[in-house]
Amino acid sequence: MDEARLDQLLNHFPNLKILVVGDFFLDKYLELDRRLSETSLETGLEAYQVVHVRCSPGAAGTVVNNLRALGAQVVALGVIGDDGEGYELKRALTAQGVDIESLMEVPGRFTPTYTKPMMREADGRLHELNRLDIKNRRPLPDELQARLVERLRALAPTVQGIVVADQVPEAECGVVTGRVRSALAALGQSRPELIIAVDSRRRIGLFRHVILKPNAREALQAVGSQPQEGVNGSASLQERAAVEAAGVALFRRTGRPVFITIGAEGILVVTREGVQHVPALPVTGPIDIVGAGDSVMAGVVAALCSGATPGEAALLGNLVASVTIRQLGTTGTASPDQVREQFTRYGG
Repeated sequence: MDEARLDQLLNHFPNLKILVVGDFFLDKYLELDRRLSETSLETGLEAYQVVHVRCSPGAAGTVVNNLRALGAQVVALGVIGDDGEGYELKRALTAQGVDIESLMEVPGRFTPTYTKPMMREADGRLHELNRLDIKNRRPLPDELQARLVERLRALAPTVQGIVVADQVPEAECGVVTGRVRSALAALGQSRPELIIAVDSRRRIGLFRHVILKPNAREALQAVGSQPQEGVNGSASLQERAAVEAAGVALFRRTGRPVFITIGAEGILVVTREGVQHVPALPVTGPIDIVGAGDSVMAGVVAALCSGATPGEAALLGNLVASVTIRQLGTTGTASPDQVREQFTRYGG
């Protein structure tokens, strides 16, 4: 890819409308200052003092953040609670210009929330404490599943691409249930030209007729292989062959390209032509990899919807991630200008 081709793809992003369906979380950061800590009179324990609160869309919302930063229009489809966290999530999405008409508010359901306390120590060092998670642990009611499928079918003809974010590990408790998976498979089979890309923490091997974006561990687990100790997003050279074989097996199942992220090594792209390794860009200094996979997803899908080849899309995904992982203590995003700068610096 040269600069002219990159510009061609990036300049097309504002013409895109992409549906993001799945588990929308609220990321709630509580900034604490150790110097202000008090001792609770009731318990004798240290009482942390919150000096700043910031909220942003997480999980499926992180993909939305990245797509909006790249310039694409976004429609959100999911289920949240009729609660304060839902209010904050909707406010954050609306502020970004996201269409939230299909984000269903349901009394009795939680708005999934990751509360992340960030402690500022007396020496100025900032670090994250134990996270507090709010999730739904009861299956999604049949009536809500039916409404989701109905909205998915209605929205599909109006968009150029669909991103599926299956974040909740508890089976049938999130938005992407078996019924929704079946609807996505039927849609992918009937409209093979429509870009449908899936990221799933636990169930990537159950999807059919859609593009898959697992990391190395998820790909291996999906085909029944046991990842080596410590393998998560990356794969060692010794394990690369097993990961490639897993990618080929997943491609045969779904009949669509598979993008396997392998951490600092980049992305393995599996298509009918075989396996292509698209290296990551070199990044120096401190990094924060939280949300890196969502950054890759946004770049890959926006590129594919703009006519990129799978290899070009993987490179664009790597470019976006190389910008976002340098933004510490938050789930970062990348603008088209930042992507161009990275390409000029490292990719050109």
